[in-house]
Amino acid sequence: MSIPRLKSYLSWMAAVVMLGQVLTAQAEALPDFTSLVEQASPAVVNISTRQKLPDRSVAQGQAPDLEGLPPMLREFLERSMPPGSRPPGAGKGDRQREAQSLGSGFIISADGFILTNNHVIDGADEILVRLSDRSEMKAKLIGTDPRTDVAVLKIDGKDLPTVKLGNSDKLKVGEWVLAIGSPFGFDHSVTKGIVSAKGRSLPNDTYVPFIQTDVAINPGNSGGPLFNMAGEVVGINSQIFTRSGGFMGLSFAIPIDVAMDVANQLKANGKVNRGWLGVVIQEVNKDLAESFGLDKPAGALVAQVLEDGPAAKGGLQVGDVILSANGTPIIMSADLPHLIGNLKDGSKAELEVIRDGKRQKLTVTVGALPAEGEEMGAADAGVERNSNRLGVSVTDLTAEQLKSLDLKGGVVIKDVQDGPASLIGLQTGDVITHLNNQAITSARQFTEVAKGLPKNRSVSMRVLRQGRATFITFKLAE
Repeated sequence: MSIPRLKSYLSWMAAVVMLGQVLTAQAEALPDFTSLVEQASPAVVNISTRQKLPDRSVAQGQAPDLEGLPPMLREFLERSMPPGSRPPGAGKGDRQREAQSLGSGFIISADGFILTNNHVIDGADEILVRLSDRSEMKAKLIGTDPRTDVAVLKIDGKDLPTVKLGNSDKLKVGEWVLAIGSPFGFDHSVTKGIVSAKGRSLPNDTYVPFIQTDVAINPGNSGGPLFNMAGEVVGINSQIFTRSGGFMGLSFAIPIDVAMDVANQLKANGKVNRGWLGVVIQEVNKDLAESFGLDKPAGALVAQVLEDGPAAKGGLQVGDVILSANGTPIIMSADLPHLIGNLKDGSKAELEVIRDGKRQKLTVTVGALPAEGEEMGAADAGVERNSNRLGVSVTDLTAEQLKSLDLKGGVVIKDVQDGPASLIGLQTGDVITHLNNQAITSARQFTEVAKGLPKNRSVSMRVLRQGRATFITFKLAE
């Protein structure tokens, strides 16, 4: 072999050795989950439920209605039900069939208290818990909280294996986490990933700052624990984001700090008490920030203040942007419900707001959050004067409308013509209460304010539609 070829060969061998050393170092750096799984698995349980359902649809040879079930549970039942199949005894008069759901849970005390998701056991007539030794027993429902999707169960036992509880606030994005559950009924399946984000807000889940992970979660994982590398539970696996019906890399867990606060209240009182301000808020985007004189988008914009609510009594006004609560900055509007919800009825909330371009502080006595569906009423609007600047015809609100909508002023849109109003989505029947940061008291005033609107600068408008208020922004061209 020639000297040049020998040198080339030796260089190649050196590169191979170096690559092997790098791969070995990387392999050694990867976490070992075996000890964690051995210690934690005995406290993870499988949960199934039985629910008696009317036999009518099955008797007619139709598939049962699954629309009311949570997405993960519905998808699991649809997959497990062969086309055209019917449960035994279907179609025989008034007999009933039984639906079963599968989920997970974990034991938090040696005397048998278990945490899981509310949607796993919702509507169940009987709840069965299967332990790691495959023994099975009936569970008693202690309490549920649909707002956080947390449920507490109790089984008879003593010296049961329990999980260690961690601190979800100390979690860091990028940290390794592991889930144990029963996806599709496969008990004690283990999946791992990292924390993708913290404090995520999801639609219709106002009071949970979710932990986002890329841990593989599928139907049956719901209610199971999410562990950190210390073997401590930091969350309850609850939801996934999916377009296919299966796992797509976006999983969401309820922080264990939130879940345990709920669980302790359910055990003590059978219900959960949350703080409440009595406002409707919305996100502050770039245009709204500009219109309210903010340097950057931040805070929670107050779009509506409910009559006789804590916020109204504390002096909070429509158009205020809440920048912090008890010293904690409000970066996204969803941060506010999390912070206020953790406060007790009667406690004080120190709010920093920006009003008319100036910062000020307000102290509001927090109230108790009403039952679901009672937070606010809905109202309809109905019926002119002309404002061609925006392309809308408006009229004064009648005394009856002012009373029914709980307003001191405003105008209602009778007609939307071609122009800015049409482009920003205004509709007939919408009520306008504020324009360019000014409260609107009459159709004449609305026309005057509209005439003086600046060009090529963000302008805000508060619109009430079917009892719900929101701020929108627009710009008028030269």
